[in-house]
Amino acid sequence: MGTQAKSFMDSGSLVPDELIIQLVLEEVAKLPAETNVLLDGFPRTVAQAEALGREITVDIAINLDIPEATIVERMSGRWIHMASGRVYAYDYNPPKEEGKDDVTGEALEQREDDKAETVMARLRKYAEVTQPLIGYYAEAGVLASFAGTESDVIYPEVREFLNTQSVG
Repeated sequence: MGTQAKSFMDSGSLVPDELIIQLVLEEVAKLPAETNVLLDGFPRTVAQAEALGREITVDIAINLDIPEATIVERMSGRWIHMASGRVYAYDYNPPKEEGKDDVTGEALEQREDDKAETVMARLRKYAEVTQPLIGYYAEAGVLASFAGTESDVIYPEVREFLNTQSVG
């Protein structure tokens, strides 16, 4: 199932609902009862949220409201040394020499899903199928939104919010 999911992601497509729901629920089922779970990037559709809600209680849904231009800039600025997995970002963690790994001097590569065109295509798909989740979880009374452009600012706000919540 993981290989199937990867093929969709590599092409810039969203993983079909049935496949991702099955993957997530299988992993959650392995955890001890009463374990709190943080899901990042799931659910992505209202249908997934409804399926998840039939199996698991969702106490909080967090929405990170980041401008599209910021997302495209950050993701398309990411480059990788494939052999080691070292990640460089030209906006906050650039390599010492442009296009070269700091350790080996070998060429850096950009993953297909980090290219600006792929990121923009995924954002268009997000607006179409994922954005309705904001209304879905707001209506359910479990939505918390945080807006900004810098993770160093947003993350402490989210962490503080979660530390004040009683879930389970």
